[in-house]
Amino acid sequence: MGWRDEDVAFESLIGRVIANIENSGEEIIFTMEDGERYKMYHSQDCCESVYVEDVIGDLADLIGHPVLRAEEVTSTDSFNKELEYDSFTWTFYKLATIKGSVDIRWFGSSNGYYSESVDFVKVPTTH
Repeated sequence: MGWRDEDVAFESLIGRVIANIENSGEEIIFTMEDGERYKMYHSQDCCESVYVEDVIGDLADLIGHPVLRAEEVTSTDSFNKELEYDSFTWTFYKLATIKGSVDIRWFGSSNGYYSESVDFVKVPTTH
């Protein structure tokens, strides 16, 4: 079974408690208090690049407290007019708990024919 079969809404994190977060720059794994795991990533193809551009805030502020905000926002506005891309997308993941908030900023660029989106999937449990 592929990751695409496991897509879930990012907003489904609201009310859940995150136990651990792993950020490799290419993917972020959220492990929940109940053991469920979720993966934020992009399956790269030949003529595209999608990666974590920046994390604003402290990911540790999200651990151990119920998630109060889990929002995905996308934009194709240019923050740097000097960059030359055929197509690009900024995807912002906004998370907050009572302890603090974090914005995870992904940047995707391509020749216009490939996906620049970020996937948020439930990782299948192995028995």
